[in-house]
Amino acid sequence: MFQTFDSQASPDQGPPRLAALRQALSASGLAGFIVPRSDVHQGEYVAKRDERLQWLTGFTGSAGFCIVLPEIAGVFIDGRYRTQVKAQVALSDYTPVPWPEVRPGDWLRENLSSGVVGFDPWLHSAEEIARIREALAGTAVTLASSANLIDAIWPDQPAPPMAPAFVHPDALAGETSAEKRQRLSEGLRAQGQRAAVITLPDSLCWLLNLRGGDVPRNPILHGFAILHDDGKVTLFAEAQKINNEVRAQLGPDVTLAQPSDFAAALRGLQGPVRIDHSTAPLAVSEILTEAGIAFVWGDDPCRLPKARKTAAEIQGMREAHLRDGAAMVEFLYWLDQQPLETVTEIDVVRALEGFRRATNALHDISFDTISGAGPNGAVIHYRVTEETNRVLSRNELLLVDSGAQYLDGTTDITRTMPIGDPGDEARICYTRVLQGMIAVSRARWPVGLAGRDLDPLARYPLWVEGQDFNHGTGHGVGAFLSVHEGPQRLSRSSEVPLEPGMILSNEPGYYREGAFGIRLENLIVVQEAPALGDNRPQLNFETLTFVPFDRRLILAEALSPGERLWINAYHAEVLAKLQSRLSAPALAWTQAACAPL
Repeated sequence: MFQTFDSQASPDQGPPRLAALRQALSASGLAGFIVPRSDVHQGEYVAKRDERLQWLTGFTGSAGFCIVLPEIAGVFIDGRYRTQVKAQVALSDYTPVPWPEVRPGDWLRENLSSGVVGFDPWLHSAEEIARIREALAGTAVTLASSANLIDAIWPDQPAPPMAPAFVHPDALAGETSAEKRQRLSEGLRAQGQRAAVITLPDSLCWLLNLRGGDVPRNPILHGFAILHDDGKVTLFAEAQKINNEVRAQLGPDVTLAQPSDFAAALRGLQGPVRIDHSTAPLAVSEILTEAGIAFVWGDDPCRLPKARKTAAEIQGMREAHLRDGAAMVEFLYWLDQQPLETVTEIDVVRALEGFRRATNALHDISFDTISGAGPNGAVIHYRVTEETNRVLSRNELLLVDSGAQYLDGTTDITRTMPIGDPGDEARICYTRVLQGMIAVSRARWPVGLAGRDLDPLARYPLWVEGQDFNHGTGHGVGAFLSVHEGPQRLSRSSEVPLEPGMILSNEPGYYREGAFGIRLENLIVVQEAPALGDNRPQLNFETLTFVPFDRRLILAEALSPGERLWINAYHAEVLAKLQSRLSAPALAWTQAACAPL
């Protein structure tokens, strides 16, 4: 099993650890300290060594931070974690803060009259710190770079990960590393820049056609890179991770160095140097400033090219999704055969991973499977443990959000199923969520629109009934890389224009705390839309995920003719694409599951 079911949250450990941090604060002369979820690479996914927020507070979510002051410790969490945080932190000592509704600078203004708040400049982007400083302007509260106080009090902090890097074949990437480096360096020269600093692990893996295993579930290599304007690269990664095959893949134009050499290499650059304001650690610009080296703020040069998948990557993702779709259908068939009240949430996780392993192509799961029955389904990023595990009870909903890493692609799919008869209210809510997913799937739009422009399509069926969901409609997805990938998103906060080749999730939901959760998710890829009308350039989506929706939860009479046409066509395509990949019993089940509404 890739997934384990141990409890990672330790609410009881939070108060003594908070007390130790406050002692360190007092000794350092600081009035506060910021503890983020991020690591030095500013990626969403972190190694065990970098789980500082979890170690301090008990909160295990993938985003958030804590600001510790002498009298209050605020744990800032977004809408996905409002329910989860209350179960994972000691509410006697930690105060959940709704973020981004409440900004950290404004919160500091309200809770601290004066003093210096410390932060580790390797764990925060320049953009993040600038926003807080702007909010504190005119007050007696300031921010200052500091040594990391968590590392100083964490006695058994795990060692850094040392997983070996491995080659990602050019045939799956659709472009060689040399071609990528040459293309990106031409962009640097065109803008008069001598080098670009790359700190995101998935960016350097994409650029060099490498993969690794330094964080769970996502095949990335920890390291930094400097791309020079002549197409050469300096890669800062632990030498023991780089074997002879990888060394040969990198070629003579990639120089290897240790991560400990990174700061010195920055001081030796010639400017202007490009730094990403939103993803590079603030320490990078501080080092360049101290060395008197000119730099400019600009996007990580890999992010947009990485998001625009090649034809080879899209074809690999199609194949990965058909393989994964067949495994999902075998799982759904299995689930339907189990007697009521005999299966637990953990049984679901184990069974689903087993069907994916049976493909003989599974590299890893792409994240810990969310298997939430009844009220647990309302915890948006629920992770089942031995302590929280419950039997799937009669007449409730089961939400399963899962994915896989295959060498040719990354998958992420959510389906919600009835256990017995969950009642008409569940069907009504399920149908609204399905209508939102269909609206996004059917969308076509003018070139130049961003994720924020499409996000309302998924919410409208819920909005008209006074309902909504507290997460984005979709995130970017990598090709055998991170299951959450930027900069593309379907979100009211996303201003990045959607472009052909970008892969996103389409996952509206609805959650009723203490009762049930509903989410439906397919992956989709942006493509040029066929010409219509006056031939204005437009885009639309190709669906990658092919797994039936549960007809027992669909109120067909509530669907419009166009919605019913879409779901029937989708189910016909599911059957056509998967029938040769299924066992006989699962195929018979799928034929019934895909019958026209």
